[in-house]
Amino acid sequence: MLNLTGKNALVTGIANNRSIAWGIAQQLHKAGANLGITYLPDERGKMEAKVAELVQPLNPSLFVPCNVQNDEQIQSTFEAIRDKWGKLDILIHCLAFANKEDLTGDFSQTSRSGFKTALEISTYSLVQLSGAAKPLMTEGGSIVTLTYLGGVRAVPNYNVMGVAKAGLEMSVRYLAAELGPQNIRVNAISAGPIRTLASSAVGGILDMIHHVEQVAPLRRTVTQLEVGNTAAFLCSDLSSGITGQVLYVDAGYEIMGM
Repeated sequence: MLNLTGKNALVTGIANNRSIAWGIAQQLHKAGANLGITYLPDERGKMEAKVAELVQPLNPSLFVPCNVQNDEQIQSTFEAIRDKWGKLDILIHCLAFANKEDLTGDFSQTSRSGFKTALEISTYSLVQLSGAAKPLMTEGGSIVTLTYLGGVRAVPNYNVMGVAKAGLEMSVRYLAAELGPQNIRVNAISAGPIRTLASSAVGGILDMIHHVEQVAPLRRTVTQLEVGNTAAFLCSDLSSGITGQVLYVDAGYEIMGM
């Protein structure tokens, strides 16, 4: 059976109760994992308070700020893991961002700064966090990130984020090849469209959800908890032979031609 008792898991990317990261955190907790949660700090501390209240029922033993555009915060996050836990078993990467103006209009008009921002936060952060996690995964481990179909197909109003997700998926493969000898597995979940704070920036997101509900073999889209179940599986010994893969959790929409 799926059992994560005794496993230390760091979950990034929780913003509110609609976040896919929140669904993953709940299922990891249900499976017995010891949780650490990061939040994106802001000047007024609003995000810290909101996330702290949300995750309180999960009783995380670590709760730390981590802006992945800040090298010092990344370093302090993993120092806190070393000091508190001694080792890390699971890293959940649920981080993505692009300027709203770079998700609409002509892709050829993507700004240089917008391109750099999207790739830094959405793609490079996986590389950087995995590098920081590597020396702490002394007993092997599992790294899971989130991607989307827009990384392999052109999706309206996705633009630069599609390029970021394509880079993310390729990063999964290179990281899996590097970390495999240490028994660290790296995989991605390609989730169907879900209403989240991040997806609200994508124009026509509700139309996309309705389209999936009409076309996907299961005639519906998926929930945060369904994605969380898959993440828990990928973090468990039940998936011990799986690495470098992109698993679609999208009610089957990816297989359809029209």
